[in-house]
Amino acid sequence: MNVTVLLCDAAQEVNGKLYILGGGWSVTGPGPFQSALAMKFEVPWDQANRPHELNIHLVDEDGAAVRAPGPAGSQEVRIQGQFEVGRPPGLVPGVPLDTPMVIDIPPIDLAPGRRYTWVVEIDGQTEDHWRASFSLRPGPEPV
Repeated sequence: MNVTVLLCDAAQEVNGKLYILGGGWSVTGPGPFQSALAMKFEVPWDQANRPHELNIHLVDEDGAAVRAPGPAGSQEVRIQGQFEVGRPPGLVPGVPLDTPMVIDIPPIDLAPGRRYTWVVEIDGQTEDHWRASFSLRPGPEPV
């Protein structure tokens, strides 16, 4: 499987296409900000018509899981789910199936001046190019 991941301000998936606003950035902030992950999954023919486990988590520059306040206290910043891609009628056997997906990310209070990475895992597997990294600008100097 192949995954393309793009950081953006906002995105939508409509009729199998991605519509992206403010896409392709890698520096933002400081301070909480709204963002989205626009992704395109290229599912091999033989992996269609079965569920796939999706796990996306945020790590810092040291590879440590980022934690944020939540309803049950501090928890890892993680998105989990499943997806399944069906083969449409008439598709030539062996052709991979493109599947777009958008995940809106609410504002997260992250430390300024640091680098973070969204890591995408599918069925427990990941690749280096299934990541989207970004840096936060340094915050204002203390007075």
